[in-house]
Amino acid sequence: MSELRFVRLGFGADAVEYRVAWDKQREVHAARFADEIDDTCLLLEHPPVYTAGRRTAESERPLDGTPVVDVDRGGKITWHGPGQLVGYPIMKLPRPVDVVAHVRRLEDALILTAAEFGVETSRVEGRSGVWVLGDPVEHRPALGGLSLDFDPRLNDEEFDPRLNGPEYAPSNAGQRREDRKLAAIGIRVAKGVTMHGFALNVNPDNAWFDRIIPCGIRDAGVTSLANELGRDITIEEVLPVAERHLRSVLEGAELRPREIGRPVETASA
Repeated sequence: MSELRFVRLGFGADAVEYRVAWDKQREVHAARFADEIDDTCLLLEHPPVYTAGRRTAESERPLDGTPVVDVDRGGKITWHGPGQLVGYPIMKLPRPVDVVAHVRRLEDALILTAAEFGVETSRVEGRSGVWVLGDPVEHRPALGGLSLDFDPRLNDEEFDPRLNGPEYAPSNAGQRREDRKLAAIGIRVAKGVTMHGFALNVNPDNAWFDRIIPCGIRDAGVTSLANELGRDITIEEVLPVAERHLRSVLEGAELRPREIGRPVETASA
């Protein structure tokens, strides 16, 4: 693997519009494919925007018609905005490409980053990204006055948490002591080179997620480092730590082609 270089595109008042960053990704992707540059990770913050991966269902989009940018990554709908560290690692992988292994490496780097700030995170089987695990179901508070045995989200495929009050809102998952996603991952691989990447919630307004079904998941929610720590934390604090762990994990990886015949799961938001 080549040396990984980091490019800080813009944060805060200099946050980068999503489509501008997408164009930049394409430019860097073409240069990496041509071996004109080393592996490159773009780091930035976006103004508020909803983006939808290829598997997003219409029922998961904002009910109020808020515009959504449809993108060519895997996964479903998510939100990007202030207080969220976004990273787009653009890296050349050996063929046949092992998409799952790349996703797992990104998860590893973010798990290590969160741990350095005292937040314990994990993976959840069948769900990509980095998660803060909730309490066992029997220890969680009842929802809407009902025992969790009757949680409608678990048995009603048409249940929409957006229409059933704040107790079901994704941003309140911590109060419900449920599993909650700290970082989302959604990627695309074209010509053996990765695009898109991760979004780590540092200190965003998580109420933005309440307008959608984040990543298409109805029975869990979202969180941030600030929520879990109970204090303010800035992207400036997190940025060098994330860079260090991304460099360590991604540069130190022993890249191998995917084994022929091994099933490949879709990387999701």
